[in-house]
Amino acid sequence: MREVINFNTKWAFTKEATEVPKEMPEKWYWVTLPHSWNEIDGQDGGNDYYRGTCYYAKQLKKSELPEADCYYLELRGANASADVYVNGKAVAHHDGGYSTWRVDITKELTEEENLIVIAVENGVNDRVYPQNADFTFYGGLYRDVNIIAVNKSHFDLDYYGGPGIKVTPEIKGADASVEVEVFLTNAAADQKLVYTVKDAEGKEVAKTETAAGETKAVLSIPAVHLWNGKKDPYLYTAEVALVSGEETVDAVSTRFGCRTFEIDPERGFILNGEEYPLRGVSRHQDRWGIGNALLPEHHREDIDLICELGATTIRLAHYQHDQYFYDLCDERGLVIWAEIPYISSHMPNGRENTISQMKELVVQNYNHPSIVVWGLSNEITMAGSSDEDLLENHRILNDMVHEMDHTRLTTIAVVSMCDIHDPYIQIPDVISYNHYFGWYGGDVSMNGPWMDNFHKEFPNIPLGMSEYGCEALNWHTSDPKQGDYTEEYQAYYHEEMIKQLFTRKYIWATHVWNMFDFGADARNEGGENGQNHKGLVTFDRKYKKDSFYAYKAWLSDEPFVHLCGKRYVDRVEDTTKVTVYSNLPEVELFVNGKSAGKLQAEDHFFHFEVPNVGESTLVAVAGEYKDESHIRKVDTFNEEYSLKESGAILNWFDITEPEGYYSLNDRLSDIMKSEEGKALFMGLMSKVAAGMSQGNEKNDGNPAAGAMANPKMLEMLGGFTVIRMINLMGAAGPKVEWKKEDLLGLNAQLNKIKRVD
Repeated sequence: MREVINFNTKWAFTKEATEVPKEMPEKWYWVTLPHSWNEIDGQDGGNDYYRGTCYYAKQLKKSELPEADCYYLELRGANASADVYVNGKAVAHHDGGYSTWRVDITKELTEEENLIVIAVENGVNDRVYPQNADFTFYGGLYRDVNIIAVNKSHFDLDYYGGPGIKVTPEIKGADASVEVEVFLTNAAADQKLVYTVKDAEGKEVAKTETAAGETKAVLSIPAVHLWNGKKDPYLYTAEVALVSGEETVDAVSTRFGCRTFEIDPERGFILNGEEYPLRGVSRHQDRWGIGNALLPEHHREDIDLICELGATTIRLAHYQHDQYFYDLCDERGLVIWAEIPYISSHMPNGRENTISQMKELVVQNYNHPSIVVWGLSNEITMAGSSDEDLLENHRILNDMVHEMDHTRLTTIAVVSMCDIHDPYIQIPDVISYNHYFGWYGGDVSMNGPWMDNFHKEFPNIPLGMSEYGCEALNWHTSDPKQGDYTEEYQAYYHEEMIKQLFTRKYIWATHVWNMFDFGADARNEGGENGQNHKGLVTFDRKYKKDSFYAYKAWLSDEPFVHLCGKRYVDRVEDTTKVTVYSNLPEVELFVNGKSAGKLQAEDHFFHFEVPNVGESTLVAVAGEYKDESHIRKVDTFNEEYSLKESGAILNWFDITEPEGYYSLNDRLSDIMKSEEGKALFMGLMSKVAAGMSQGNEKNDGNPAAGAMANPKMLEMLGGFTVIRMINLMGAAGPKVEWKKEDLLGLNAQLNKIKRVD
């Protein structure tokens, strides 16, 4: 019978070694897994976090292992590539940092004390995804490592890290037919398989036996209890035992759910025959000061916050997440988009890696009822239109996934600038777009009409919104504007997005980018470098931004009332706007104990105008629920609420702005109205792209180079001032160096170009 022994403790670790040690090193330092070496430098900005090879070493005493015929080393996440050595011998190599993989080390355990060394590297190359993206690629053994001890005859441990069992339910009227397939290694002729299905209470509901040579059985569940999303996430368990005589030599089990779904281009997502709107968030797996080396309690806190929001769906971006989190999604009834990190830039040498990572994703996650779509790629045309190699890569993935799993659909997340007629959009079953109108460019009001236009031209393609969002830190204003990083603009933006997206039934899914702030070491913006701050919740999970409650008002059934602007106390205006979010029909606001009126709001957003005199205590009341905040009248604006960037090369007040002419403080979209201004910037971006692609003529490994020279990218970024865009450039790829004199020179050129109104 198999035993799983956790192998997380007392690993020796170093960044300094240049070769595999022959004996247990004495001068490395001790770590306990999960562990990442980028938990600090991957989050502090500068795009300079360590990307290279590090070594982990640990002794394995054979006498401490249980008696078994075979021993496997199981690695649940080693980012991004890894080599396993046992007693100095190279045993296995793996590319892909987000999936489980295993190594048979039985023959290598030749000593009583055996030295296990794992070389892990997250360096730059042109064959393993991801290489270019707006998040940190944390290196390390950041998930559990186990030893699995099994009999010579056992359920498969070698095929793409899978569980050795595959369950495919099919609903037939009130019942379910459940096909259970298992995969065996070294089964004997006299062995048999015993299949059992149990309900959520552990009661046996179906059972059958086959010879070990027959590895597939069909069992029936009468009056099946459906997995019905958040309403009723009911789970069954399938157990299969490999039996020799009276002895069970190995066993596997998996939970599964019985449900039907479809995605209709007019009605959206349909679960078990009923319309079930998918409105939710995307999630990255990292945390402040931890990187991606999460513990179970971190995953539980994340799912609790997402459920508090009221989300019905999560896009688990941009890679395979921990199995424990998929389990939690099954239990909580969240509908999941799962994807591989085929992202930003198509690499011709990376095709095999997209195939292997997709096989791992599907094989390892097939039994999760929460998953309904497999994501083939994300923003893969960032540098321009698709080419034949990119199209072929997508066709291969799409066909392979359908062959491996006929029960689910395929999808892609399309970058905003991608032409809706690009042929790669026609490849998957459903698509979603990543749009940031109202943040990077355009106006927030453009989002809904854009979706309507696509839907009108392609009425048979189910369309979703896979990313949308804007950044917010602890900056505040009573006059929020696009690009100001204030909590107030983020709240306004999401109010508008909710009203546009949630009222269009044909949109099959919407996913806010992002549920949590996350590490993006190349970013230099918002006053806190090294992070993307589009989260509804801060990186440390300590603070729910006001926009979190805007979604809760629409999505959650838990009654509540929330007063916005709790961090915005000092205000200069005589009358100030106070916003309240609630899922209750009416809110009354009290100022220093006196009613300022009652409001009703079908959109759940209640906006009051309040006299701002002295110090005021605000209390919002909705039914039996209350929330309190404070404001204070001041004569001058509190500069602690104003954005101050760390490491900014040039501030806005250093820039000359002659009347009637452009400057670095103008928005790119305004400058592009002038032919002279447009020519200046296209030339500038071409030079930037050339510098970024030095030594790489095709730009294969640097999507930022192509993107910076792409007019559609400049159009998307049009909402930012030039100085803001330049500060942002590091997020697109390798760091771009700008000197103060370069910026002042560019400003002098702009000062000579007449403004076009």
